[in-house]
Amino acid sequence: MSEASDHPSAPGALPELTPAEQRVLGSLLEKEVTVPGSYPMTLAGLRSACNQASSREPVTAYEDAELQAVLAGLKDRGLVGVTWADRGPRTLKYVQRLSVVLDLAEDARALLTVLLLRGAQPPGALRSRTERLHAFPDRESVEACLAAMAAAQAPLVEQLPRRPREQDHRWRHLLGGPEEAAAETGPPAGTDREQVLADGPQARDAAVRASYDAVAGAYADALGDELDDLPLERWLLGRAAWLAGERPVVEAGSGPGHVTAFLADHGVEAHGVDASPAMVAVARERHPDGHYEVGDLRRLMRPTSADGWGAVLAWYSLVHLAPSELPDALAALVRPLAPGGWLVLALHAGSGVRRAGTWYDAEVDLGFVQHEPAEAVALVEAAGLVDVEWYRRGPLAARRETTERLYVLARRPG
Repeated sequence: MSEASDHPSAPGALPELTPAEQRVLGSLLEKEVTVPGSYPMTLAGLRSACNQASSREPVTAYEDAELQAVLAGLKDRGLVGVTWADRGPRTLKYVQRLSVVLDLAEDARALLTVLLLRGAQPPGALRSRTERLHAFPDRESVEACLAAMAAAQAPLVEQLPRRPREQDHRWRHLLGGPEEAAAETGPPAGTDREQVLADGPQARDAAVRASYDAVAGAYADALGDELDDLPLERWLLGRAAWLAGERPVVEAGSGPGHVTAFLADHGVEAHGVDASPAMVAVARERHPDGHYEVGDLRRLMRPTSADGWGAVLAWYSLVHLAPSELPDALAALVRPLAPGGWLVLALHAGSGVRRAGTWYDAEVDLGFVQHEPAEAVALVEAAGLVDVEWYRRGPLAARRETTERLYVLARRPG
């Protein structure tokens, strides 16, 4: 990185950028690499890039006049250049100068671009989110680049203290103000969803297993044909079967087996694994042609007939885990995926915990944990998955649902 004393990147003289300036420069950096045919960018193109709904946190709604003022200020500081269209109407176009000012290598530029556009993130998320900008071979190479950026004479990034229940340290860029750093390290708001671990994970696991054993038959009677009334879910499951291709699929937490059977009906070799012996017995009885075994989703094995699963589904099987447990659970689900295989999640959307003492006329001890979509998607990306898509639907009154539902699909690279 450049260390010239008259340069904005000289020690102690990094550009101090407002959130709007960060978004403009991040968008220009990104589009220069991903859509070079549209670069330099017109004001209209830049507005669309800044306000796009994907790969931006937070989503914004900047107007032309606001962006023009931001661009003028950046131009005065030498961080943006102006040119004219080389043909057609004389239209102003904009280029970023930040990568030149900071003398950024390709890998550092990719990381800084994503940090400008999406804020502080852990290395795993950064690796997946920079895939179109620079192909990091592994997580370690991301961490090495971040460490080099932090050790420079004019550090561009810093590692943030790990917040409660976070598995990985996040990194932030140093082109914003100190208020941003304070906000990033503040405590998370909302209900204490760790309460399901009050007696420890082993006690919780035992209670979940006993509860599902107690309701297995009634649960199957009530929900065995539920997909008939759920068109979105049928489409998602059918798509998962199609995405798996020729490889087998597994439902981790298969309950009475109706989702696994639905997948099998779509032409794939489908397996079900569940921690409740009673649920597995019900599944085998009601779907005798299926493959159902007792097992823990956190110890999921690869199939014997392929190099990995074409799809791993956790269809409402993570709803009893605390947020602090999700990173390890997702890692366990991703590990046996084949290269190019898909992870499919179904969750209750929200930030609360619902306790149940009775369920289907049986005594149970269950805590149903809700997960915020942005939080769940970030964890999936941090697990190294790409092509992440998610769907959120409201509760269906006819089914007496009380929570919104979240569905996430993501692909393992390879």
